[in-house]
Amino acid sequence: MKTSITTLLLCLNFFTILAQQSDYLQVEKTVSYYLDGGTNNDFEMLKKAFHETATMKFIRNGEYREVNALEFFKKAVKPGPKQNRKTHISYINVTGNVASAKLQIDYETFSFIDYMNLIKIDGEWKVVSKIFYRK
Repeated sequence: MKTSITTLLLCLNFFTILAQQSDYLQVEKTVSYYLDGGTNNDFEMLKKAFHETATMKFIRNGEYREVNALEFFKKAVKPGPKQNRKTHISYINVTGNVASAKLQIDYETFSFIDYMNLIKIDGEWKVVSKIFYRK
């Protein structure tokens, strides 16, 4: 009896770990759409990362701003040569059907630090909010 319970618990733990790894990889793929889309000036790729009502919040000229992320990027991302920048995923944290990610985008003279909040909607991870800091 003890062996059966122990085996069952080990199996459940194993499947939980597999599900978490799968979600981690899916979140990584989602934020990569954002990073790669921006690097390659590909709005259609970038758009895959965001929910249609995703917000982007930031401080510009000392004032708080809040915009629809897709509307902002539709204006900002224009076809052209690849951006000269390096991107890095600092961390991804997944808990159930929510996740957060910290990203860094380094240009020659400045960097962006992005914090993304994601939710798993209908089996698909989407960024629902982004805040960032330019350093």
